[in-house]
Order: sequence, then C-alpha cells, then structure tokens
Amino acid sequence: MEKERLNNVLDKMADCQVNNLLVTDPSSIDYLINYHTDPGERLLALLIPLEGQPTLILNKLFPEYIDPSETIHQIHYSDGEDIISTISKLLHPGLTGIDKVWPSHFLLDLMTKRQDIDYCNGSLIIDQIRSIKTPAEIEKMLDASHRNDQAVGRLIDLLPQALSETEMTEKLATIYQELDCDGFSFEPIVAYGANAADPHHVTDQSKPQPGQCVVLDIGSSRHGYCSDMTRTVFFEEVSDEDRHVYETVLKANLAAIEQVKPGVSFASIDKAARSVIEEAGYGQYFTHRTGHSIGRDVHEYGDVGPFNQDLVQVGNTFSIEPGIYIPGRIGVRIEDLVVVTKDGCKVLNDYPKELKIIKKDR
Repeated sequence: MEKERLNNVLDKMADCQVNNLLVTDPSSIDYLINYHTDPGERLLALLIPLEGQPTLILNKLFPEYIDPSETIHQIHYSDGEDIISTISKLLHPGLTGIDKVWPSHFLLDLMTKRQDIDYCNGSLIIDQIRSIKTPAEIEKMLDASHRNDQAVGRLIDLLPQALSETEMTEKLATIYQELDCDGFSFEPIVAYGANAADPHHVTDQSKPQPGQCVVLDIGSSRHGYCSDMTRTVFFEEVSDEDRHVYETVLKANLAAIEQVKPGVSFASIDKAARSVIEEAGYGQYFTHRTGHSIGRDVHEYGDVGPFNQDLVQVGNTFSIEPGIYIPGRIGVRIEDLVVVTKDGCKVLNDYPKELKIIKKDR
C-alpha cells in the first residue's frame, strides 16, 4: 500500500514538473509510509525526489521508524544540529514542493541556503491523492461514523438530566472511551439556546432551559480516521417558528445530499443547500460553507462551498452541514458525512434526523 501511494506521488510530481517534494505534515507522512509522531517544534520531514530514494528525517528523540520495504533512507539528527543544511544538500536542481503547514522559519532558512532552486506549494500533490478514499479507508470511516452515531445517541439520552454544556462534554469523553474510540477528532460543541447561534461556540456552564435548542457537534477518531456529525434537538418544547427553522435546515441537508454525485461541482452542492435556506427567508443566517472534506484529519483539502468549482469524484468524503443561526435566539445545524459512489453517494451516518423534543427528568 505504501509503495503504491509513493508511486502515485511520483506520478503527480512528474505531471507538475516538481523535482523534490518535502512532506512535513505528520498526517501525510503517516499516510505515505505508515509512520506517525507529533514533532512539536522539531523538524520532521519526508523528502521525496523525483529520481532517487526517499529520505525520512527524524530527530533522535522521535520514535524509531521500521521500514518493512527497506526503501526509505533515514537521517537522524540531534537538537541544535543544522539539519536544514543537510536537507539543502539533498535537493536536486529544479522546482521543490514545500508543505503548506511547514513553519516558515524552516523554509526561510532553506531558501537562504538554496537560492538556486524555485519553491512551490507542494501540498496539493498529496492532498489530491488523499482526497480519493480507497475501499479500505471507507470501511474505517464507516466504522468511525457508526460509533459516532452511538455516541450522539447516548449523549442525547443524558439530556433529561439537564446537565451543563461542560458536563455533557465530559460525559462524551467517557462515552468515546467505552466505544473504543481514540478521543476527540476536534473539540466538541454542546450549545444550548442562544449559545447555538454561534457555530463555533465554546462550551460553558449553561444548562438547558424549556424551549431551547440543543446543538451537539461531535466527532472522534478510530484507527486513524475521523468522524464528525451534528444533531439538533429541543428541550421540553419547541415553538412553531423554531420548528420551521429546524425543518428548513433538514430540507437543506437532504437537498445537498441529493445533489452529490460524480461530476457535479462542490459549489453546486453548496447551492442546493443554500437555495433552500434562502427561499425560506433565512439566507443571511447561513453564515458558513455547507461542508468540508474529512479523512485522517477532520478538515482536509477541499470544501463544499460556493467558490469551489472542483468536480466531485468517486471516493471523495465530506460533510453536509447546513445551518441557520439567529443571534441571541437559536442555532440549528444538521450534519452528516457522505462518500461519493459511482451512482451518487452513501451517507455514513444513520442516527435519525426527525425533530426530537427531549423531556427533563421529573
């Protein structure tokens, strides 16, 4: 698998006339050669030349890399050592691709040492390869999403206790442990009432009050792949207007999912959701893109937004998460993950989306 992925990278490098690719994103390195560590402030890099042997550059404090194929050269360096000089001597003349996530102080040092070569953003080469999920990857994402469905169900079952947002988040951490997940894939959002009008609300000590919405945006990782979903329910009761808001978001969610198939643009999927919300008179309250790509990272290259004219391909995996956010009053978001198939798409989440009213324990 690793050899095939490296060959795919070399093919794209040739197409883009890139002679050196310096991969420094830990997720991409893990994807390519099955090695993962968090480098912190230290340098971690996989140098892939168009011609020659790839080189993995590791600090001596990093975990050992066992190369089953014995095709990856390794360089180990110590703190304080001028590792950039070592890297600069390995670069062939010609265009060199640099990861978008590489700290600028490393790049600036390298550019000073090798002023004879041109540099470009090389992330797109691997991003495009990673965006097409294999059947094995899709199975892992299905598993992660299935567990997330169970997690949101168990979290909703706790709502009758009227726990605070922070308490709900603490309970969720335990739920993920019990479901054999590997922790949060992002900081979960639990938002009651007006708090939910902020799409990225930070949980606080608020407790649910009658008539309030409850937004639960949660995700975990499992075997290296992320889940992400949102469900909105109501506490004790729901007004007619809030019910209309909810039904509008649900209609937008379903319209966008219906639009997904190979060959359509990501922008057209966003439009399918956005048009529903605009026609209902809430257009100004849908303040973000319809979705984002997901896989090893919860946010990967490519979004479902109004400016992305890229065409959808089989194997793309992304979220569909329209929302309406009315400041000071209510927020509603409904999110599923989908994977593109040859005939349309498969929804990875199956937790119900019909409006729920949760009653408080008496």
